[in-house]
Amino acid sequence: MSALLQLDKATIRFGGLTAVSELDLQIGPSELVGLIGPNGAGKTTAFNLITGVYQPTAGEIIFDGQSTVGRNPYQITKRGIARTFQNIRLFPSLNVFDNVRAVFHLHLRGDVRHALWRGMGYHAEEKAIADRALELLEIFQLGKFRDEPAKSLSYGDQRRLEIVRALAAKPKLLLLDEPAAGMNATEKVELTRLIRFIKDKFQISILLVEHDMKLVMEICERIAVLDYGIKIAEGKPDEVRANPKVIAAYLGE
Repeated sequence: MSALLQLDKATIRFGGLTAVSELDLQIGPSELVGLIGPNGAGKTTAFNLITGVYQPTAGEIIFDGQSTVGRNPYQITKRGIARTFQNIRLFPSLNVFDNVRAVFHLHLRGDVRHALWRGMGYHAEEKAIADRALELLEIFQLGKFRDEPAKSLSYGDQRRLEIVRALAAKPKLLLLDEPAAGMNATEKVELTRLIRFIKDKFQISILLVEHDMKLVMEICERIAVLDYGIKIAEGKPDEVRANPKVIAAYLGE
């Protein structure tokens, strides 16, 4: 099975600090992989490398057979990588529907003239976007909030809306950055179900950064562990849980 995403000795330095060092990581089609480690281990920095927020100082990043190095985040998203953030980043004053609809315009077929002319093609495309946005909202039980400002939703619903908005980009790979942060036990159970549902329904790969080890060990097929920017272990959940380096650096006895 060829990798959908491949990091080959991906490295980034900020001055004298090496935030991620020679990271090798592969994610296959429809695979759910966890990326864990202590605070400051380089997990979010790795996400920023994958999504083009940072450019690697050295190494290579290949997605769907092509290098992403030198591409900006917009181009990488359009090619099929979407993400959520540790701190929720919605358009708080826009309603729920428009938060999702805005992302669909990433894949508009028409150009500026097409939009200005507002002919039949434009209106047909806008209707298709609206229909698809509403379909996604209904799938994730957010349709009843379509006209509500995003900031008025509960914390758990805002998390779900952020995931829906990422899915509106039609990704092949979804990066989830600490989606359980701030959730209570009931919300985490629902999140676990939701991540499994997304993977199965949309047939996409998922890379998950998360500190809730129960959630990570329960749903991830494979886990990589970072410590001070270096990958210290990788394997199936049981293998990682028993790894002495991981126990010493992160999990504890």
